[in-house]
Order: sequence, then C-alpha cells, then structure tokens
Amino acid sequence: MFQQSSGCCDSLFASQEFGFRPCLAAPKTKNAFSCSMEKQKLFTGSSSSLSLKEQPQTKRNPVLACRASRDPHVITGKDDAAVHGVADVIVGVLGGGQLGRMFCQAASRMAIKVMVLDPQENCPASELAHYHMVGSFDDSATVQEFAKRCGVLTVEIEHVDVETLEKLEQQGVDCQPKGSTIRIIQDKYLQKVHFSKHDIPLPEFMQIDDLEGAKRAGDLFGYPLMIKSKRLAYDGRGNAVAKSEDELSSAVAALGGFGRGLYVEKWAPFVKELAVIVARGRDNSIVCYPVVETIHKENICQIVKAPANMSWKIRKLATDIASRAVRSLEGAGVFAVELFLTMDDQILLNEVAPRPHNSGHHTIESCYTSQYEQHLRAVVGLPLGDPSMKTPAAIMYNLLGEDEGEPGFLLAQQLIGRALCIPGATVHWYDKPEMRKQRKMGHITIVGPSLGNVEKLLESMLNEEKSDVTPRVGIVMGSDSDLPVMKDAAKILNMFGVPNEVRIVSAHRTPELMYSYALSARERGIQVIIAGAGGAAHLPGMVAALTPLPVIGVPVRASTLDGIDSLLSIVQMPRGVPVATVAVNNATNAGLLAVRILGVCDADLVSRMTQYQEDTRDEVLTKAEKLQKDGWESYLNP
Repeated sequence: MFQQSSGCCDSLFASQEFGFRPCLAAPKTKNAFSCSMEKQKLFTGSSSSLSLKEQPQTKRNPVLACRASRDPHVITGKDDAAVHGVADVIVGVLGGGQLGRMFCQAASRMAIKVMVLDPQENCPASELAHYHMVGSFDDSATVQEFAKRCGVLTVEIEHVDVETLEKLEQQGVDCQPKGSTIRIIQDKYLQKVHFSKHDIPLPEFMQIDDLEGAKRAGDLFGYPLMIKSKRLAYDGRGNAVAKSEDELSSAVAALGGFGRGLYVEKWAPFVKELAVIVARGRDNSIVCYPVVETIHKENICQIVKAPANMSWKIRKLATDIASRAVRSLEGAGVFAVELFLTMDDQILLNEVAPRPHNSGHHTIESCYTSQYEQHLRAVVGLPLGDPSMKTPAAIMYNLLGEDEGEPGFLLAQQLIGRALCIPGATVHWYDKPEMRKQRKMGHITIVGPSLGNVEKLLESMLNEEKSDVTPRVGIVMGSDSDLPVMKDAAKILNMFGVPNEVRIVSAHRTPELMYSYALSARERGIQVIIAGAGGAAHLPGMVAALTPLPVIGVPVRASTLDGIDSLLSIVQMPRGVPVATVAVNNATNAGLLAVRILGVCDADLVSRMTQYQEDTRDEVLTKAEKLQKDGWESYLNP
C-alpha cells in the first residue's frame, strides 16, 4: 500500500515577495436584488497588462473583478474576511474548461477558493469559480498578473506559457506540477525521449525533418506509419496515418508540413487502449486509480469502462508502468497515463497528461476520492485520498456534439432525457455556449453492480430501448428433472427482489454450452451461480473451475443413494476449486446464501435478510405459543 502524504499546505501569501496579496474570499451568493443592481467587472488580457471592461447586467455568467495592489495592506476582494476552509490557500487554475469546472465543484465541497484564468467570458468554470479572470493562459503578462493572487498555481490544460511558469518558479511562486513537467509533456517527442531514458516501454519512434527522413522511418518501422505533431496535439488532432510510402506527403501536409515539428511512431498493434489516473503528493507519495479501458470514436474518447476487464497480471503491469512514468516527473497533482495493450500482452505508454483527464471523469461517482478532489489535495499538500472504487463497475459516455448549433443541442437534450431515466446514471453538462460537431459538451456516468449491467444500461440509453433487468444470480442444472428442487432457489431470490435466470446447462450432454455460460456469466452481470446436480455432481465443480464467481452447489436426490453421492462429490472438489454446498435438495438455503453473499455490498439486501430472520423467529415463537396453549393433540388436529 502506498504511503499517503501528511504534509502541510503552503502559505496563502506565497506570492507576497512581489508586494502583492491575493484577493481573499468573498461570498458568491447574492440575492435577486443585488444581482440585478450590481454592475460586474471582468478582466481582458493584453500583451502587457489587464484592463477592466464593464460587463452588461444581463450577462448570464458574471465574472467578479479582482485587482492586485502593490500595497501589501490593500486587499481588494468583495470583503476583508480571511479565507477559511480545509486548506487556507487560494488555488489558481490556468484554464477554465470542463476540467476546471469539475475542479471547482470539488473545491467548493472543501471550502477551498479557486480562481481561473481563461480567455472565454462564458467558459464552463466561470459560474463556479470564486473568481474568473478573463485573459489568455499562454500570455506571459497575464499569467504573471494572475499568479499574484494565488497561493498555488496549477493547470487544467498543458498548452500554457511554460517559460512564464518557470520564471515564476524562480521568483518563488508555487506551481504544481512543475514547469519542467509541463515543458516535457507539451512536446510529445520530448515526452518520448524523456520516458525512453527512464526505461518506460514505448512504441519505437524517431524525429523526421524532411520527406527523406520520413521515408527512412517507413523503411525502418514499416507501414502503416503513425505521424504525429510534436505540439498542440490532442483529441486526435495532430495525428496522421500513412499506409504506404505514397501517402507520406499527404499525411505530412495534413499536419501542416515539416515546419510544424513532426515525429513518427512505429504502428502499435494494440487490442485495447487503457488509462491509469495517478496522483502524486508533495511528499512524492503515489496512489493509482483502477485501470480503465478507453474506447475512441474518430480519435476522441467516447466511452470509459471501469475497471478494465482484464487479468490481474495485466492490471498490475499497467499500474506499475503508469506509476514509474509519473515518478520520473516533477511536481504534485493528478496525471493521466494513456497506454496500449498489445496482442502479446505487452503494455506500451502512449502519452501522459499532467492534469485531470477524460478517462477519470467516472471517479466522481465511482471512487471514494474523485480525480478532481485528488488533484486539489495534491497541489495544496493535503493527504492523498482513497482512489479505490466504491461501486463494482462504472461506465462513462462522452456527450459529443452530433450537429452544429441548435440541432446539436436538441439531440444532446434528447439523450440527456433518456439518461435521466436510467438507474445509476448521472448527467454532467458543461454549459458551453456553442455547440459544434465532436465538441465535448458533457458526459454521463452509469454505476452498477457489474460491468455487464452498466454496459447494458448504456446500450438501452443509446438505442432508445427499455432495458431488461440484468440477472444477478444464475441458477443452472443438468436436467429439467432437477427443476422441482431448484425452483425453490428462484422463489427465495424472487422474494428478496434479486433478479435471476434459470438455465439447463449439462456438463455431459452440452459441455460447450456449460463452458460458454461459465465464462460469460461475469461479463453479463451475474454475481453468484447456484448449480444443482444429481449423481456424480460434475456441474458445480466444472462451472467453478471456469469462473471467478462464487458457486453454490445443490446436491439433488436421485433414484439411488438419496443424493449422498452428489453431496460427497461437491465437498471433495480439488484444492483451488472451491464450491459451497447445502443439504441435499435444500435449494432454499442456496438461495438464502446467495442473498447473503450479495448483501456484502448491498445494504438493502442485508436489511431484507434481517427482516426475514425476524419473521422466521416470530413464526417459530407463534407456533411455540400455540403448542403451549392448545396442547399437542389440538395442535396436530386443529
């Protein structure tokens, strides 16, 4: 287990050596009258200074004015109250997009004040930030002015003015993660060089400066050949594929030519794209979130499945590589490590983002500590939170613009309407004023008891279909002659409201069906299997050998030996193939045991089981009282 940080926060007045004090907290809540009467101001950045511009009263997203003063005794916030909260520091964020918005949401729960710098007046974070300075985050003068008001400076986008960050660090400004890390990550080629030096597994790569260099790369790596821009490449932009030498020129032209700065990667024959969110504290402690699978549409992340459906060995390898990659960088915060899983079970690093990431949106609903709260904890020096999942499975669906303008908004709202009817679904809308095709407008996260369950719910939402209830318990038997016994398990499960399915799956007559059922049960959302068998009772053991799910065997009484042969067969399974069992023909207890297993993560089932036990006790007490009162003869002959 990774050791968590216990470090203290940096001083609120980290930037006072410049003679500036940060604007302190001001209540954002205003009554209707003050909102309508008060004139708001906003900043607009220029190359050398910030100017004030009056904001119309009808503006939907008010931006509060916040001016610095070189007089350390002058504080120009809305009031002079000191900042109070979990951490006594104002966090400045370069960028106010959807990541900044969700960062502000996490900060508000901890009473930590967040300022954002973004050129868009109606950026997604503007309504939620404590202050929003309107200005460019890649303009040096603007960034320096913004930094004067912050106890710690962080980013929600890596395409910022890194030279200014490094200059501010030299002057004592607290930047997390460090400017050196942002510099490495801004240039994808430098990323590859850096991680290669730290023995992180990567696809082979090389820089290209002209067409001859590109041809040499093609001869060396073969085709298809991935050509990438070094800088300003994200969401599929800045990538081009040449399937042959004849396509090199057009691929290079599509990226803006060699003057833009290009490099090539050997094609990675991956079978899945994975991601790991890694948090690093100020004391260099590391915690990793569960590995997720990312599914892309037109090079933009469309779906994230958590946790990734793969072996523990692959998960551990992916986590180890992600952790090593982040340890090689400087500074605190959350990092997203994108990975390839190849056909031969290798893990290759694709790229790293020094901030919260699309692949971690699901953590808001599915993990004990969201990636946004974790980033906040890390940059201000709080102990890192628990990254583990509090729900068995989650799936995140990106709401991408399907059309321009109002038609796009209409399509999005229709999908949101369906999502609001899905159990376990949460809608996040980023409130961007303009709709464009493929633009990230929001996301939907669905949590549930299994990956199969949430996948089915997502499919029903996308296809406008009513989703059938996903069974949580599978009841299987080798013959319909076992059904009169096994039906009692189904009755118990129905009584407790546990969805279930009943199937005939013979280990001897339909071995392929049994094999398929056992292997697919977990993916389909089954959590417990009850297997009935008479005679040699092969079915429970063979199913248990094929699935990681708990299996409860029910010995069924046959025409000979009264089911003792079945019972003995079940309890003598070889070491490593555990099968629980109950009394002969007691499928009722099998159903009750399945309910108790599911109740480990289901408070409602625990409550129902407690009530069942109380009802059973009361029934016995009632019978005992009647026997004592009426005598045994009257009791037997009412």
